[in-house]
Amino acid sequence: MHPAPSVIIFTSLSGLGFGLFAWLGLGIPDVYGWSSFAVFFIAYALSVGGLLASVFHLANKKNVIYSFSQWRTSWLSREGVMAVITLLTFAPFAIGRIFLGIDLAIFGYVGSILALITVFVTSMIYTQLKAVPRWNMPLTPVLFLLYAVSGGALMTGEQRVAGFLIAILTLVQIAAWVLGDARFTGSGTDKGSATGLGGLGKVRVFESAHTSRNYILDEMVHVIGRRHATKLRTIAALTIGLFPVVLLLMLPVGHVTSLTALASHIVGVFISRWLFFAEAEHVVGLYYSRG
Repeated sequence: MHPAPSVIIFTSLSGLGFGLFAWLGLGIPDVYGWSSFAVFFIAYALSVGGLLASVFHLANKKNVIYSFSQWRTSWLSREGVMAVITLLTFAPFAIGRIFLGIDLAIFGYVGSILALITVFVTSMIYTQLKAVPRWNMPLTPVLFLLYAVSGGALMTGEQRVAGFLIAILTLVQIAAWVLGDARFTGSGTDKGSATGLGGLGKVRVFESAHTSRNYILDEMVHVIGRRHATKLRTIAALTIGLFPVVLLLMLPVGHVTSLTALASHIVGVFISRWLFFAEAEHVVGLYYSRG
């Protein structure tokens, strides 16, 4: 799949934002006044910024309003609806802590649950696509949730908790890469099954289906070299997990270690999310002799 910057920014920033909301709803960190304003501002900025980035992926920006009406059948629509509900639920909780000095805990607890549901719904946009075998597995929503809660914990200053969560995230991410590599072959989809001619023998492409690039090639068929992918996976694993884990679990707790670990983790998130899209093989690639 084409790793469009808009969807990479959308999934990365909104995941961090709603992950932060999940912790804020539990009263972590337990702050009020301007300190509370700062953390809620970051959470809202990341969440809303990520959602706005997704709008740029639409060919017709006016269609964004219609996406909310398809929630019965579309995970994309459900994600938009859940995001708005979550942001509205946190509003009274944030106002109470920032301006009134009170803890409207019920809004926080409900908001935390809704934030995690929003992340899960976002992951299902990709998990449900049987045409992309690498995404169509249970580890995809697990990864999205782990990225959210580990990044959120890191931004709240919960160094030790974040360290353990990031360690788990890194192991699961590596497992997803390994298992994902075999998903396309294991799906049983090939040129023979695609054409229905597999029973007659081995099906191969006689000649190219086109004379120039087209929309499907640009959006659905993206080829990344194996060595290039391996290098990026290594960098992602180091920046997402190994480096932050060393900082968070083996060094004294402090602002410098937290900020350094956060910066490294965010870089890793963007690299891994680029790989998430770039390495995803869509079965339509078979038509273009890709696979």
